[in-house]
Amino acid sequence: MRITFCQGVLALAIVINLLILYYVSRLQQRMLHRHRDHVQPSSRLLPVPQRPGVTVIIREFEDFENYVPDVVQSFLKQKPEQPVMVAADTLPYPPLVLPDAPNVQLVILKPSPDQPAHVSKPEMYVKTEYVALVPDGVKVDSTRQLDRMLEEFKANQGRVQMVAAPVQSLAPLQCLNLKVSLRKWTAEYSVAPSSRLCTALKGDAVILLRTKDLFNLSTPLAKPLLTSLFIQTSLRGWTVRILDVSFSSAHQPLLSSSHNQWKAENRAKASRLQLFRDFGIKRVLLEDGKQQWFGCSKETPRCFGTVHDDTPEYLYQNRWTPPCCLQALRETAKYVINILETSGVRYWLEGGTLLGAARHQDIIPWDYDVDLGIYLEDIPNCDLLRNVESGSIVDEKGFVWEKAIEGDFYRVQYSEHNHLHVDLWPFYPKNGLMTKDTWMDHRQDMEFPEHFLKPLLPMPFAGFTALAPNNYRSFLELKFGAGVIENPEYPNPARKKLDKGK
Repeated sequence: MRITFCQGVLALAIVINLLILYYVSRLQQRMLHRHRDHVQPSSRLLPVPQRPGVTVIIREFEDFENYVPDVVQSFLKQKPEQPVMVAADTLPYPPLVLPDAPNVQLVILKPSPDQPAHVSKPEMYVKTEYVALVPDGVKVDSTRQLDRMLEEFKANQGRVQMVAAPVQSLAPLQCLNLKVSLRKWTAEYSVAPSSRLCTALKGDAVILLRTKDLFNLSTPLAKPLLTSLFIQTSLRGWTVRILDVSFSSAHQPLLSSSHNQWKAENRAKASRLQLFRDFGIKRVLLEDGKQQWFGCSKETPRCFGTVHDDTPEYLYQNRWTPPCCLQALRETAKYVINILETSGVRYWLEGGTLLGAARHQDIIPWDYDVDLGIYLEDIPNCDLLRNVESGSIVDEKGFVWEKAIEGDFYRVQYSEHNHLHVDLWPFYPKNGLMTKDTWMDHRQDMEFPEHFLKPLLPMPFAGFTALAPNNYRSFLELKFGAGVIENPEYPNPARKKLDKGK
């Protein structure tokens, strides 16, 4: 068979293209292996032995604009053998141009399905006894800066678990105290009485601590880094001392454009929101008295699901009712009571709600609804209660009024999305006793003498004044037993008992 000139040229072109593709593929494979060899620790699965010294960890920076290579070079210029680890959730893009040195590591924290688990564990890369958490943009001016921090740490050993060197900036480093209550889903910041010794910091700083202490935290490198760090360390009772040592900042401001600043602020808000969700913190009290909420609202579902056996899921987590839920219950109770009062419907605090008023002047810290008793004969006085017989009503404030499906009583929900609620239980007098048509399987759900309601008396509750049975102590002890006010217990001790030692 004869091959024409055109066929020969075509065949040669195909061969050349195949050779080019082959060599390009080989080059890409070599580059990929070089990157993996650079970032992977040794094959051992146990943490590496620690030696004296400090490893610099750079964790918090923006992919789209940063000075991480400059920070690394700044440390290496003063001490070429300085161990440095750059930690990122995913491979930074644009790529970081880091020095090709064995003491400089880029660690990707997000696990990859083709890699063993230890590859994404930063503790596998740190071989020194101490670590220094360094923010982006820092410049090292002297070989003595880290040495002095280490000397100060050792001098304060046993009294503090961290030392901090401020980074010179427009906003000075502020010493704060942080109190975290996981049970109450709350973090509370306040100005520390000392300007040098505290439990949290506000501002940029280089933080030095023991490697084993950092990596014994549940999420040692979660972002925002310092927020995460101090929440975890405050729960352990650790303190930080601000030193006279300081670092300069090579770039002020850190981001060169308003657009990048906007991107960074949005990312910071998102990571802060995710951090508080992960830690189960729903209310933050700032040092200036302002509050931030990270829980439910009228536009979102409540923070817990269907309650089984009178024991909400958060009690099994050794937590109480989330503060956002308590706030929604207070708001709903105040609103409903105002409607009842203006409509001429006689009501009173019932059951556990009355118990909360007697014990706390508020909702019981682990309760999940509000109960009110009402006179059945007064229901026609309230348009909302009268009209729900034909279907639920969303009123002008977004509260949902409905007839409960569980029995002959009424329910007012915080919103269509958020089903935190106030239950209204219709009672009527019969032979001197207050009774009703629907009974629940609760010890306190029982008939009681009407004289407790004649007269009804005002009582502080949830930040306002509500009406309650007269002689509320006898009323509560009739329903719950003697000493109930002074002896708190969870609603179903057979499922979960209150730890009264905490």
